[in-house]
Amino acid sequence: MRGSDQATEGPCPCGSDQAYAACCGRWHAGTPAPDAVALMRSRYSAYVLKLRDYLLETWHPDTRPAPAELDLDEAGGQRTAWLGLQVKSGRSTGPDTAEVEFVARFRVGGGRAQRLVERSRFERIEGRWYYLDGDLS
Repeated sequence: MRGSDQATEGPCPCGSDQAYAACCGRWHAGTPAPDAVALMRSRYSAYVLKLRDYLLETWHPDTRPAPAELDLDEAGGQRTAWLGLQVKSGRSTGPDTAEVEFVARFRVGGGRAQRLVERSRFERIEGRWYYLDGDLS
């Protein structure tokens, strides 16, 4: 589950200031993310690198979309460029549940930069964290 060599050899797309291999790359390669924040960061990186299989595998089985519904290529015929991620907070809400609030910046085509603000919910099942759903602000 690798992105382009250029993206995987440089800094991690999630903005952690770590190398991709030492950050989200290990989760993309199959090691389970240790917590909801790490999973959320790795999912952002997966959107940047267009890792459809990883996104589907880390989506909770109760809310996971069909593969055909997950369009990573273009939005309305225009390419989406991910510009950055800021994790605002992450907290445990139970022994196997957590919430992460984040802001992701993106641009569609040549348009203006936009912000996606979400409070995401995660659940741990058999030792693995999954994205359940989220509320947009």
